[in-house]
Amino acid sequence: MKTKKFSKKPKDLKERVGTKPVVCYPNENVNDNLKILLEARKHLKKIDEIIIPPRDARTFIVKSNNFFRIESLEGPQVGDLNLFQADNLDEKFYSGKTRALYGTHISVGDKMFSSFPYFRSLATITWDTLDWYGYDEDGGSVHDVIGTRCDPYTSKLISGKDYHYCCHSNLTRALIKEKNLNKNDAEKIVHDVLNVFMLTGFTNDTKQYFMKSSPVRPGDFLEFFAETDLLGVLSACPGGDCGSEHSSDVAKCYPLKVSIWSVEKKYLDGIEFSKVSSYNRDHGLVD
Repeated sequence: MKTKKFSKKPKDLKERVGTKPVVCYPNENVNDNLKILLEARKHLKKIDEIIIPPRDARTFIVKSNNFFRIESLEGPQVGDLNLFQADNLDEKFYSGKTRALYGTHISVGDKMFSSFPYFRSLATITWDTLDWYGYDEDGGSVHDVIGTRCDPYTSKLISGKDYHYCCHSNLTRALIKEKNLNKNDAEKIVHDVLNVFMLTGFTNDTKQYFMKSSPVRPGDFLEFFAETDLLGVLSACPGGDCGSEHSSDVAKCYPLKVSIWSVEKKYLDGIEFSKVSSYNRDHGLVD
């Protein structure tokens, strides 16, 4: 925590502080298909759905050009989402760079970028029934890319107990089942998530990560457009609405639904799909 300071203020303090912020990664030049996608989504047809049981995870496949939704069913419930390029598990969602481009929480029009060296948009958010929430007086908002995922290692550190249904473990088990991976290989590719529906922020005093009860209710959903073939893995967090605690069997938890939607190609005319980064990967090295 940063409440206590141990060093003295420098004599040239005024020269060191007070400068204006500069956005590190302006995103104006990132391809923007939102206008086309908002029109296309008016013509969606549901082709599949998957139910995610409470305190567990499931996988799902979304083909490029299709949409998918994560929906609240029976009560307020947070979900932890991993995304992979379906044919290459090395290419996976990169929450850190997505955060750098779009901010701590993402919503309509924002893209979910993949890891290096691929670094392209895996999916674009096309609808969000919770976008009315914005940011509250504590700086909290929904759908964050700042939290990592609840995990058994941090739970053990804090509580001293073993708990096997944290989102990290749920995602690991689902990948083992879907891809027939061994436990170690599956766990290594589980990555930082999009915390769907989770209401989070950083405290004003200590700047610690906080959570509040999610405003999500049955019927609310977050919708995405797949820009490549995707393997999704979604965990229904053991924290329920994350209003009190997670990584335990105490919170009331509910299922989530993933639905897959198709649209006729004519409604996607003009879409500019993201491409794998064209950086030559020399890294300044001389052959």
